[in-house]
Amino acid sequence: MKILQVLGAGGEGGAETFFTQFTLALHRAGLGAGPGAGIETQAVIRRNDNRIALFEAAGVETLVLPFRKLIDFKTKRGLKRKIKEFQPDVVLTYMNRASSLCPKGNFLHVARLGGYYKLKNYKNCDHLIGNTKDIVDYLKSVGWPENRGHHVPNFASVSANDIPVDRANFDTPKDATVLLSLGRLHENKAFDILLRAAKLETRPYVWIAGEGPLRQELETQAKELGIFERVRFLGWRNDRGALLAAADICVFPSRFEPFGSVMIEAWATKTPLVTTRTAGPEEMATDDKDALMVPVDDYKEMARAITRVIDEKGLAERLVAAGWESYQESYTEEACVKNYIDLFTKLLAQNKGDVS
Repeated sequence: MKILQVLGAGGEGGAETFFTQFTLALHRAGLGAGPGAGIETQAVIRRNDNRIALFEAAGVETLVLPFRKLIDFKTKRGLKRKIKEFQPDVVLTYMNRASSLCPKGNFLHVARLGGYYKLKNYKNCDHLIGNTKDIVDYLKSVGWPENRGHHVPNFASVSANDIPVDRANFDTPKDATVLLSLGRLHENKAFDILLRAAKLETRPYVWIAGEGPLRQELETQAKELGIFERVRFLGWRNDRGALLAAADICVFPSRFEPFGSVMIEAWATKTPLVTTRTAGPEEMATDDKDALMVPVDDYKEMARAITRVIDEKGLAERLVAAGWESYQESYTEEACVKNYIDLFTKLLAQNKGDVS
């Protein structure tokens, strides 16, 4: 099976991170002896030096195209030429731009959705994959055929064996409690609520790993709350596993989160998790079992949950054990690759049957 992975975004975010890690996972599977053995994977991307370096190091053949929003004569032509040369069985596109620019051809065009996108950019797709059941339900609710929408969850691209970063790198005492939160500095991620919670629970240091438009606003808020000396803005990081391994608690304060890769990364690194009750966590986690779940925008309850993890004997260990079980059951790299390959195999067989 030949799979062409296509991403039209050049920045960093949840979909971009999954695209990168899944491309590498498919490539590893193709070289191995397990599910996916013999698969050939290539990628088409917008320029991103980090992504290019990772793919080059792994040996993934990669084509860089402009994917501009306006006046772009190269991308569609270049993508069509790559498809003609590679002759993929499956073209898997991510988000609006790549999906809308993908030409029609003698291949299975599948788009992977990590959010509730408008379907005008996906009208030429044969099938859509949602990384949560709720996204698949949304697709059905807006008229997408039920038999062409599929649920395949993400996997955690971190490990319980990741080596912790040195806390001294972030001017953090070795014996301090460290809260780690990861994500784009955007209103949906609700880092403002985390900072308010840290005003009430005064013991932990707060590490925020991510970049985005609210950076300056959040730094100002931390100063106004009087907690700036305990908050570390780490910028965008590619060592999420090492950060989680160094943290005592992972806090996921999002207002809106269709999936929540941070959750399964916390489970995979055996880090106690505090999360809000938004769509993804509600579907995936169980309160007081593999996570402590609090209402969206409720910084007081978030602070109480953090306090519980710090002070309640045995709670952190219990959350870690249940989270690890949830991860092992559904969110490993091997499970994700197998789920995708099984789905593609089934859809290609159906497509061949329809043609014959």
